[in-house]
Amino acid sequence: MPDRNQAALDFLLSRRSRPAKTLGLPVPDRDALIPILTAAARSPDHGKLEPWRFIVLERAALDRLADLAEARGKSLGRDEADVAKGRRQFDDSHLAVAVIEVQTPSEKIPPIEQTYSAGAVCLALLNAALASGWGANWLSGWPAHDRGFAEVGLGLQTHERVAGFIHLGTETALPPERPRPDLEQITTWMSE
Repeated sequence: MPDRNQAALDFLLSRRSRPAKTLGLPVPDRDALIPILTAAARSPDHGKLEPWRFIVLERAALDRLADLAEARGKSLGRDEADVAKGRRQFDDSHLAVAVIEVQTPSEKIPPIEQTYSAGAVCLALLNAALASGWGANWLSGWPAHDRGFAEVGLGLQTHERVAGFIHLGTETALPPERPRPDLEQITTWMSE
């Protein structure tokens, strides 16, 4: 039998994201954020391509992105509720990390696997923040998928896109439990 890390397994079996709008101050400072980013960067890097990078968004950057989300939403003709929701993600946050997928040409690693790797980094960053005692939530929303927002707001190049915004802070409310997948419905066992 392999050695079991019961504490890690217990964490994974009970972890819960915290709604971003419930995350308050304080937030991790740079020294506290470095081990969280380090843990996230230990995700599968698919052929050592490291098809992702981080942009740490502090308060002034979040204010600028909130204004940009509102302007972009209006220019795209999105309805008021959609514009407000896109803006609120940045207004309500005190610290976020944008995980940026960086597509790298490779004969061995197809683009879809690079996308999976960026998603793995988002989840690893979320789990590392939670394991460090912070509240955290992984969001995307329409601003994450809008090229104008990504290029103007985050300076992304054409081969880059937002995989997610991981919001971090101090938990101010216990998140409600939610139904979990029924393993019987989502698992197939193949013996031959």
